[in-house]
Amino acid sequence: MTTVSFVVPVRNEEEYIRACLQSLVDQDYPGDLEIIVVDGQSSDHTLEIVEEISQRFPNVRYLDNPAGIVPTGMNIGIREAQGDVIIRADGHNMYPRDYAANCVKYLEESRADNVGGPCVTVPADESFGAKLVAAILGSPFGVGNSKFRTSREEGFVDTVPFGAFRREVFDRVGMYNEKLVRNQDNELNARIRKAGGKIYLTPALTTHYHPVKTFWGLLKYAFKTSRWHFFTLRENGESMAWRHIAPAAFLTLLAVLFLASFINAPARESLAAVLGLYFLTGFYFSARSAATNDAVLGLALPLGAFCFHVVYGAGVLVGISYLFRQPPTEPIRPGLPTAPA
Repeated sequence: MTTVSFVVPVRNEEEYIRACLQSLVDQDYPGDLEIIVVDGQSSDHTLEIVEEISQRFPNVRYLDNPAGIVPTGMNIGIREAQGDVIIRADGHNMYPRDYAANCVKYLEESRADNVGGPCVTVPADESFGAKLVAAILGSPFGVGNSKFRTSREEGFVDTVPFGAFRREVFDRVGMYNEKLVRNQDNELNARIRKAGGKIYLTPALTTHYHPVKTFWGLLKYAFKTSRWHFFTLRENGESMAWRHIAPAAFLTLLAVLFLASFINAPARESLAAVLGLYFLTGFYFSARSAATNDAVLGLALPLGAFCFHVVYGAGVLVGISYLFRQPPTEPIRPGLPTAPA
């Protein structure tokens, strides 16, 4: 029987970690299963909750991640894991009871090196801001052709979040790149593809994910994440897709047309046409989205997506400077001081 190890890198996840770990200990997998929580210097009650759960469930244990960032935490967990299959879990996610069993099943059936499923984005609470965040991240208009966010189709893809890996893949392509505070999954999956491996997406591995609670929080997340795209491309030129750079091209086009519109009538007309087409497309996707049954939310989605795309594009452009230097490697979340990664 295939043995399974969940590796859960966390930092300040007290709001969701109990439910996440409960969903993992409730797995109905018939074989040996361990859960390794790698704590990145949390300053809230995350570690206390993990300690409490580990006392009740002997297959749960925790390790320390002094660097506080996800790729370092994953590598610590992978080195300690005993499983034939390594599943990256996220402290914000909730997992169905058959998740581990389906990971093993689809690794065997697809012969892929990494399998994963769609992330259904669930509002963090009932506030309008949280619902708007979920609507943007769950819409093709918001996130492009990111299949794990918008598609329920099954098949081979370029990347999946929180994958389930054959353990030997790390011997073949290496571990997580610890230079990458962001985009480390994209980069690892690019190496898997380059080595002839395959990544498989199946709705049978669907999970529910809670993003940030506020629209302002989404914009900060977008800017901080997108700044890493050019550095990630510097590390691995095959790791990012066109959708990651498209907002920067869109923002550049708007800026050029806006400046030219002061002296050129055709530029003003072009700017109006581009913005008109953008918002018409946004309202089209908003009308089709099941997440926007609320009329006010439906009207807000195109404007919210516009702000998201502009900020995301600005982050990509700012990140051009990281083609020539290493970005700062501080953790994504606040917490205790960390050691250098």
